Formats: sequence, C-alpha cells, structure tokens
Amino acid sequence: MHTVVERELELRLVLSPERSIPVPARLTYRTEDPYAVHVAFHIGSDFPVRWMFARDLLVEGVFRPCGHGDVRIWPTKVDQRNVIFVALSSPDGNALLEVPSAAVAAWVERTLRVVPPGTEAELLGIDEGLAELLAPLPADDLWMRDPWPSDESQDGEA
Repeated sequence: MHTVVERELELRLVLSPERSIPVPARLTYRTEDPYAVHVAFHIGSDFPVRWMFARDLLVEGVFRPCGHGDVRIWPTKVDQRNVIFVALSSPDGNALLEVPSAAVAAWVERTLRVVPPGTEAELLGIDEGLAELLAPLPADDLWMRDPWPSDESQDGEA
C-alpha cells in the first residue's frame, strides 16, 4: 500500500525585488517514489507546470542553502517573515519562488514521519528485485553443461 502526502499552498513568483505574484501550488510526496518531491504549479494554463526534485534537497533547504544547477533552495527572511527561496532553471526559463517556511517545514516533517531518512531504498524493493532477476531458472542448468562433448572417445581410441 502506498501513501501520498500532499499540501496545497500559495507561493510567490518573484518578478523583481519589489514585485511578486501569487502562484497556487501542490506539493506531493509518494512512497512509491520515496526519493522525490513533486510540485505542480497552477499558473492559469490548461495544464500545471510540474517539477520533481530530491526530497533531501528540500529537507536541507529548510535549514541552509543547498542545491546547484536546476534547483537551488535556501532559507531567509523577507519583511520579518521566515521564507524559503526556490530557484528553478530550465531551458524554458528561470523562476524564483518564495515559499512560507512553516508550511514547507511542516509538510517535510510529515514526509519524514511516513518514510524516515535512510529507509527509502526499502520501499523500492531493489534487493528483492535483484534476487528475482538473478535467481537461477530451471533452464539455466543447460547453460552450465559443456555444450561440446569431448573429442576423445570413452575407450581411448582416436
């Protein structure tokens, strides 16, 4: 059985230091994909803009700057409010999002209660899958036998 932890919240898309606009978003964590966080941004288009990145990145980003490349996260204060900035980069463009710290921290804590850090691999069943893939099959014994009988005869004649 899989568990889903979701949270709807309003982010702010930072357009300039003086201007930002609200962006409704949904954070989703699924135990069948235990290493990832999924974010759907509802921007008024037919389909939401979706991003996926490592849960560990968001866990760390609540406390200190982290990430590089496409996703960077850091905590800070804006007008005496604790927020988290999330910088996203793609070939289609860049976005800087301001996220309420308390809401994200509470949601991250819920995901950590569902799947504690370090236990993600257990949910994937990698060991069981590998054991199944590597288990010998009845026909495997054919491959273990010598496919070419010896050229020497049994009675020593050449």
